[in-house]
Amino acid sequence: MPPIFTISWRRFIKVGWLTLGFLSLVLGTAGIVLPLLPTVPFYMLTVFCFAKGSNRLHDWFRQSDLYKKHLAEFMEKKSMTLKTKTTILSMAATMMAFSVWITDAPWPVCLAVAIVWCIQLYCFLFVIKTER
Repeated sequence: MPPIFTISWRRFIKVGWLTLGFLSLVLGTAGIVLPLLPTVPFYMLTVFCFAKGSNRLHDWFRQSDLYKKHLAEFMEKKSMTLKTKTTILSMAATMMAFSVWITDAPWPVCLAVAIVWCIQLYCFLFVIKTER
């Protein structure tokens, strides 16, 4: 007797890439207004997942205003200006410190925020190139 519902592994994997792509798109878009969610890494993940899952969605996202505003220039140049880096780092540090202060967070939360900030600082100082 043939199975009622069959799905090929290739199709299953494509659906997984698309699901992860849409999840990262939602998180990246939320990161525009929420300071603890980084927009650019989530959008980079979105581009990667859409490229693996669907050419049409990949092309659509690369043509969207979200991609053009937040990621296109960085993807082309693989660098940021010092002013952009300083602005992003100062805003992120301010919002993280304010979040910890306003919520009177317990030490594990403070430690987690400090680790995230250190990773962000390392990436901006040593991984992402600075434009002249």
